[in-house]
Amino acid sequence: MTLSNALAQDAKRVLQATVESIWGYGFTVANRLFHPQVNFWSSPGQQHILVIAPHPDDEAIGCAGTLIRHKRGGDEVCVAYITDGRQSRALGLDAQEMVRRRRQEAEAGAKALDIDRFEWFGFPEGEWTVGQLQPRLQALIKEFVPHIIYAPSRIDFHPEHQKVAYALAQLLSIEPVESPTIQIRIYQIHVPLTPSLTNLVVDTSAVATESAAVLSVYVTQYESISRTVRQRRYAALLYGVEKQAEEFWQLSAHRYCLLHSLPPTDWSAHTFRGLRFRPFSDPLAYLHGFSERRRLAGLTQSASGQR
Repeated sequence: MTLSNALAQDAKRVLQATVESIWGYGFTVANRLFHPQVNFWSSPGQQHILVIAPHPDDEAIGCAGTLIRHKRGGDEVCVAYITDGRQSRALGLDAQEMVRRRRQEAEAGAKALDIDRFEWFGFPEGEWTVGQLQPRLQALIKEFVPHIIYAPSRIDFHPEHQKVAYALAQLLSIEPVESPTIQIRIYQIHVPLTPSLTNLVVDTSAVATESAAVLSVYVTQYESISRTVRQRRYAALLYGVEKQAEEFWQLSAHRYCLLHSLPPTDWSAHTFRGLRFRPFSDPLAYLHGFSERRRLAGLTQSASGQR
């Protein structure tokens, strides 16, 4: 790298850090003005925690720090990786090599998280059906008997994330899998939940180093996961914690099913927007789809007294 290129790269980094600081100040102001009301995470221990990851790396993006805290609190953690991630075109890898690398990265991530159970479903990304997923997921839920399921949702634009959410909701609506004791915690994958939906926050400041180590194993997905830490810093400022925080929308199984009662074909892919690789447009991810988030929050709240 020439001196001029090095200087240009340094200038870009300084500019991006400055922009992130400006947005971060906005989140600090929002905390002081609006005082978002949320519950903060705690665990009694000895719980079964199931994470449903549409792709290898979604568990790290969505809840790595939380899972580390679950493990330290004495909970048993299982991660189910639904697809093989073959449609990623990162690093110019072909589909076969991408599958091999992503399986390898998932195993390394699971080791870094120290999870108790690794379940690789590995359906070919973009080529599986809800009918194929549900029997395997049903068997896992019946055997593992989770107290909490961390899951994706329709608050997203990625078709695989939405499809997995729909499959889970349809499964939970079928007896005898549905249980009023199961709590669903929707995690975010670059698309912010925002205070319109977030009702549970986990302070992951104390495990920030370990969480970063989990993210770092996903080398092929660097461009995708690099914005994750930025999002966690914004959450810390918004909810008044020290360094980093992870946000969730906790629902009963019934309310999660209600949220996903319509098939993904009826959900617009353009309703929500995620954070981009660079921070310049970050506020748009929080503002885009604001009215839809409020509508969905009202939909599930109006059903809270039904079950």
